Amino acid sequence: MRTRPARRTLAPGAVAALALLAAAAPAAGPPPTRKVDVRETVQGVEISDPYRWLENQNSPETRAWIDAQNAYTKRVLAAVPGRGALEKRLGELLKVDVVTTPTERGGRYFFSRRAADRDLPVLYVRRGLQGKDEVLVDPDRLSSDHSLSASYLDVSSDGSTVLYGVRKGGEDEIVVKMMDVDGRRTLPDELPRARYAGVSLTNDRKAIYYSRQTPEGPRVYRHAVGAGSDPASDTKLFGDGYGPEKIISAALSDDGRYLVLVVFHGSAAAQTEVYFQDLASGGPIRTVVNDVQARFFPSVGGDVMFLRTNWEADNGRVLAVDLKSPARENWKEIVPAGPFAIQDMSAVGGKLFVRFLENVVSKIRVFDAAGKPQGEISFPSIGTVGNLSGEWGKPEAFFTFQSFVVPQTIYRYDVASGKRSVFAETKVPIAADAIETEQVKYASKDGTEIPMFLVHRKGLARSGANPALLTGYGGFTLSITPSFSPLAAIWAERGGVYAVANLRGGGEFGEAWHKAGMLAKKQNVFDDFIAAAEWLIAQKWTSKEKLAIEGASNGGLLVGAALTQRPDLYRAVVCGYPLLDMVRYHKFFVAGYWVPEYGSSEDAQQFATLYAYSPYHHVKEGTNYPAVLFVTGDSDTRVAPLHARKMTALLQADSADQADRPVLLFYDTRAGHSRGLLTTPVSKQIEDLSIELGFLFSQLGMPAAAAQPAKKAA
Repeated sequence: MRTRPARRTLAPGAVAALALLAAAAPAAGPPPTRKVDVRETVQGVEISDPYRWLENQNSPETRAWIDAQNAYTKRVLAAVPGRGALEKRLGELLKVDVVTTPTERGGRYFFSRRAADRDLPVLYVRRGLQGKDEVLVDPDRLSSDHSLSASYLDVSSDGSTVLYGVRKGGEDEIVVKMMDVDGRRTLPDELPRARYAGVSLTNDRKAIYYSRQTPEGPRVYRHAVGAGSDPASDTKLFGDGYGPEKIISAALSDDGRYLVLVVFHGSAAAQTEVYFQDLASGGPIRTVVNDVQARFFPSVGGDVMFLRTNWEADNGRVLAVDLKSPARENWKEIVPAGPFAIQDMSAVGGKLFVRFLENVVSKIRVFDAAGKPQGEISFPSIGTVGNLSGEWGKPEAFFTFQSFVVPQTIYRYDVASGKRSVFAETKVPIAADAIETEQVKYASKDGTEIPMFLVHRKGLARSGANPALLTGYGGFTLSITPSFSPLAAIWAERGGVYAVANLRGGGEFGEAWHKAGMLAKKQNVFDDFIAAAEWLIAQKWTSKEKLAIEGASNGGLLVGAALTQRPDLYRAVVCGYPLLDMVRYHKFFVAGYWVPEYGSSEDAQQFATLYAYSPYHHVKEGTNYPAVLFVTGDSDTRVAPLHARKMTALLQADSADQADRPVLLFYDTRAGHSRGLLTTPVSKQIEDLSIELGFLFSQLGMPAAAAQPAKKAA
């Protein structure tokens, strides 16, 4: 590539002048952004990048620009009425007791709970099912500003010692800490801030096995526990030769005998490799599979490794590998491929719990170790069954169920009897029986039938005047199934339609569905989404002036492409933590993980595909774009915030009507990509959602304080 040199510094006093823009910029328009004539030739195509200087996140000029943009956004949204009503309702939906799925060790149950009056979840232990909940780690003691959160990583087999991670803001990186449960003492052994992919404590508590991302690539280590030994001297076990575009997970089997290693050739890549080491015999690391273009996900039960795989089975199947004789000719198929996609598998209580998606609705089927069917776990309503966990040698499992307006319930399941009971139930004041979820299908541009969920009040008329919010994802085999959403609840309560399209690129219908929306076929995802918008309008669920779209991460790329390809279809867009410059995306942070999904501009053919849809390169001056709210933050260490910064500047410069349809940037200087239940204070979740909803409501003419159905705890 050839890049024309550009001036990167400001004249004396320019930074200070730019900082004053926050107060001086006219209310009718955004603060101006300096353009620089940066051009480069990529694969024979000359590309303009006038806002490349905004890639430098820490330069004084960029920081001043961020401050000016935040001030402008605050000023515009301050005029939106009803923010207080939104915050009040969000508080009712979010300030509730929330519990995570427990882990049982030594008769003790370890879980997180965020009480209704707390900002962050607390780590608890309970002695026995009916025991008293005892605090292990209180995040309020970690930081006064609630910027640090804690989550469990592993628990020793006797329940005496835990490993937990401490995260700052929404970063992907954590610090690993160790605690003596009985003594409530933080032990001196600690692993430094890094991106980890598996941290396990041996049953004798003498060692920690972990995988950590290093500048050279992922590496697996053994840390000898004792008196705070220096991690710099940890023994490296595996990983040499793998570059930073690879991911390696490391985990111990339930009984602690086997160390299982999985190498991912990128996120949702076409290939994984599986290795194991018998720690009891002290033997070498052995190969299970490393030469097949397919994905393998292992679970160990006793001396058998069960492999969930798409090898020669687009919808997935389960194989059994005897770890005493792991050669491929000894593998056995125990759950064959069927008409529905396998999403997950857990080996618990001597049985296999296999989660299928039947038309995007979760079903769990139970099999014995030989693959003989043992029944099914099902629910009468549309929803998602997930997080099934437990140990191979114990008869107790846990799983969750939830839907769009049905909050999560955690069930305890007795493997032997098949009986289930409620371990914890989230009670939210919502009239769930006044809201319905239906599943529809529509035709995409090429005729492919796409399913979509619609959430709305019962009996809602298709008048063409209903405000609608359409969202989706379409990538990395991620299936979008019904899960509780305060956003969906509020939208439906106020007479709107909340729509979730199950786009190609996900895993809803197996690997073929995924491949139909990746690499050279990525445009299919955008076509599917645009067709969903057209269908909602044609079926009079909404109209162009009443339709908004929303997406984050890969979903941010989705709505960015939809925005630039069909700006006429939507009134408003919320674009969170997005990838938008697809020519340069692979150069930043961990984006090398995503090259197998998207491709790279360093490959001529892949560049042609990327450049054809890259949102940043398809903004046209003078176009009447929808109103847009970009959302990102400094602590996003996954998707570089530079994408949102550059796209904000470009759209502000080129969008025709910003008096009624502003282009705004909501930039958090502390938050990041991993925001949510375990990382973001509930007060911050309420603030963020109220800003996004306030923006959408103002654009679509929705009343923030509309009458709601009578509320009851769901």
